[in-house]
Amino acid sequence: MQFLYDLFQTLLNAGPTVLLPLIILGVGLVFGVKPAKAFRSGLTVGIGFAGIKLVINLLSGSLGPAAQAMVENWGFSLDVLDVGWGTIAAVTWASPIIPILIFAILAINLGMLFIKKTNTLDVDIWNYHHMAIVGVMTYFVTKNIFLGVGASIAMAIITFKLSDWSADMVEDYFGLPGVSLPTVSALSSLIVAVPLNWLIDRIPGVNKLNFSLKDAKKYLGFFGEPMIMGLILGGVIGALAGYDFTNIANVAVNMSAVLVLIPKMTALFMEGLMPISEGAKNFTKKKFKGRDLYIGLDAAVVSGNPDVITTSLIVIPLTILLAVILPGNRVLPFADLAVVPFRVAMVVALTRGNLFKNVVIGLCTTAAILLAGTQTAPVLTELAQSVGIDLSLAAGALISSFAATSLTQSFIIFMVFTGNIAITLPLLIVGFAIVWYYMEVVKPKKDAAKLHVVDTEEPTA
Repeated sequence: MQFLYDLFQTLLNAGPTVLLPLIILGVGLVFGVKPAKAFRSGLTVGIGFAGIKLVINLLSGSLGPAAQAMVENWGFSLDVLDVGWGTIAAVTWASPIIPILIFAILAINLGMLFIKKTNTLDVDIWNYHHMAIVGVMTYFVTKNIFLGVGASIAMAIITFKLSDWSADMVEDYFGLPGVSLPTVSALSSLIVAVPLNWLIDRIPGVNKLNFSLKDAKKYLGFFGEPMIMGLILGGVIGALAGYDFTNIANVAVNMSAVLVLIPKMTALFMEGLMPISEGAKNFTKKKFKGRDLYIGLDAAVVSGNPDVITTSLIVIPLTILLAVILPGNRVLPFADLAVVPFRVAMVVALTRGNLFKNVVIGLCTTAAILLAGTQTAPVLTELAQSVGIDLSLAAGALISSFAATSLTQSFIIFMVFTGNIAITLPLLIVGFAIVWYYMEVVKPKKDAAKLHVVDTEEPTA
């Protein structure tokens, strides 16, 4: 058992760029893809992911410091510092109960697949930390291992169902068939975004507002091209950061490069994934008649979409302003400003690229993150200190992030399992059961009825 744990930990330490090709290779072999083809697919996916990661690092390395400089340049004074998702991941993996949580999440995924309660095979094991941190924080507060494991299991069940229900959006908008995105940092936004999108669609006048990147290309001509928009928006952020001309130009060109390179890297990623997707379809036809399995991947594969990046470049400066004026917020956005694309990616898919909706809903989801981050900062700070993470903070200062229990889904589960569980857990179960019933019984019937009406309508002259 110890050998298996050490092997598993070694692969995790290697990171997703190494782990993902091995997982894709294994999945390909399980789905009956020939070994050479599966190996090539895994390696191609790994190369595509490495390319995406390099471009995201370019984004983070350029946009991150510029966003941080904006914060410092405008002199904002908030006492909860956003230390970034990387710090949170380190806190998660340092927990003594992490092996139990990781294997519990994996077992839940396989169990739900076996009993046909999910169609998502989550190979994005690196991002299990988003589900595990809720269990870690719950255990830290309650000192109850069963509540800690229960919190992570609840996170897993909800995550895999949200992945199933949003897979059609991933295919329709991002062009990724047979793929779902069980990355909590992206999925969680849908909890706020879906009801807000429904509300906006029912406000007369406002529901007619629709502006997309395609519209920008059409009406702005030269200035609407992705590379030019990246150049302009990057330049504006550099200027707000108080940079000199040279540094403004660097940020501007890097943002332009991101908008051009990401689609190319995504295409390479898809090239490797297609044989596995075909193998999965053939496998499910034989073994799971009537079922289509989704391969659960890191949301990084869509975070570089031009509409996502454009939305992010607008939302990031507004997030700084929002943090200052939002009643009850104490979080100072800092390190995680560069990962805003992950937080708005599913919002963009939901609105089908409506830039007006993207910005409005994106800011609302960000407001929820800031408020949840403020409320859970004391626990997160104590937890980080307890596992030996040196934060070098001033006396009385706290930490937060745009990850951990700042995410809406994670915050809800954390509050359920650290509250009066005799009341909160039944409420969670009933509420999620209602959503489940609507998504898998009511909504399919409505969609079928709409298709029937369209099919039977007489053509008009």
